[in-house]
Amino acid sequence: MTDAPPPNGAPNAAQPPLVINGQYVKDLSFEVPGAPEIFRHAGETQDIPIGIDVKTRHLDGRTYEVVLHLRAEAKTAGRTGFILEVAYGAVCTLNVPDQHLHPVMLVEVPRQIFPFVRNIVADLTRDGGFPPLLITPIDFGELYRQRLAQQAAAAQPGAEGASSPTAGS
Repeated sequence: MTDAPPPNGAPNAAQPPLVINGQYVKDLSFEVPGAPEIFRHAGETQDIPIGIDVKTRHLDGRTYEVVLHLRAEAKTAGRTGFILEVAYGAVCTLNVPDQHLHPVMLVEVPRQIFPFVRNIVADLTRDGGFPPLLITPIDFGELYRQRLAQQAAAAQPGAEGASSPTAGS
């Protein structure tokens, strides 16, 4: 028996459907533009919209890069408390039929790497002098369905393009 790859780039049934080969912080930014004055409003309510996006890139064969982008901007008393941006990547091997590549890359891989991003965000906001930002779990399946609906709407004649889906904290 050999471990030769199957013909025509088809998935190998003997391999797991998803293997995450590595994870990494691709880009990270945290700023507190109003420091130190913003800390005078430490007990006040913050409005923190969170934007989420997932980007994918084919590397070679059945190997892909999936990058989860998260952006949060806290506002306190009408002033910016902090701006946080993180791009967290995973290199993964996908042994699934081609028709399942997109959902696995845009739903399953982000679902598996999200806890690491959530931890980075909580630690960074806490270390930045704010209460830890604990992001609620994200339904990547629903975000995927929204993306498909936006693409379908944009493909219709006379439709305007839609922006990336966002999730709240």
